[in-house]
Amino acid sequence: MTNTLQSPAVQKVLDRLFEDAKRDDDVRSPSGDGFSYESATAQERADALADIYMPISAAGGGLLYSLVRAARPSTVVEFGTSYGISTIYLAAAVADNGFGEVLTTELSATKIAAAQSNLTEAGIADQVKILPGDALTTLADIPGPIGLLLLDGWKDLCLPVLRLLEDRLAPGALVVADDSSFPSMSDYLTYIRNPTNGYVTTSFPVEDGMEISCRA
Repeated sequence: MTNTLQSPAVQKVLDRLFEDAKRDDDVRSPSGDGFSYESATAQERADALADIYMPISAAGGGLLYSLVRAARPSTVVEFGTSYGISTIYLAAAVADNGFGEVLTTELSATKIAAAQSNLTEAGIADQVKILPGDALTTLADIPGPIGLLLLDGWKDLCLPVLRLLEDRLAPGALVVADDSSFPSMSDYLTYIRNPTNGYVTTSFPVEDGMEISCRA
C-alpha cells in the first residue's frame, strides 16, 4: 500500500516546518504596537501574523490523513492554509486514495507563496488548489459535494464558514475543527454539538483539541 505521508520528500518538509513552527512563541505580537485584533480587518490580521505558523499538531495531522484515507472524499476543503502543514497531510491522503483534490484558502500572500513552495517540494502540489483571499468569498461558489471539511483558520470564522458550506456537504461528510479547546471556539461548539443542527460529533484529545463531526 502506498503511503505518501512516509515518503522522504514529505517527511523532510514536515520536519522542517514543525521545527520552524517552534519559533511561533518568539515572534513578537503586533498587539504591542497599538494593533487591535478586534478592530482589524481580516486582511490586516493575516498580514500581522504572516510570520506565525499556527500549525496543526503532528498527531492531528496523522489523524487527518487517516480520516481522508477512510472517507475517500472527492473534494476536501480546508479553511486556513497557513504554511501548508495540514494541507500536506490532506494532500498526501488524496494522492494515496488515487483521486480527489484539496481546495484550501488563505488570505496572507506570504503564506500562500510559502505553502505553494512547500507543497511543490513535498511533491504533492498537483493535489491542491490554493484559493487566495477571504474564505467567505473564495469558498462561496465552490461546487459540492464536499466530503471532508477542515476548519483551521480564524476561530471566530469557523462557524460562518461551516454555515456557508453546509448545503454542499455530502451526506456523511466529515467536519474537523482544530483547536477546539480555545475559548473563541465556543459558538462553533455550541452549534455543532446541538443535535437539531444535524451533526454527530465527538471531541478528540490531540494538542489543543479537535472536534470531529459527521453530517448525519
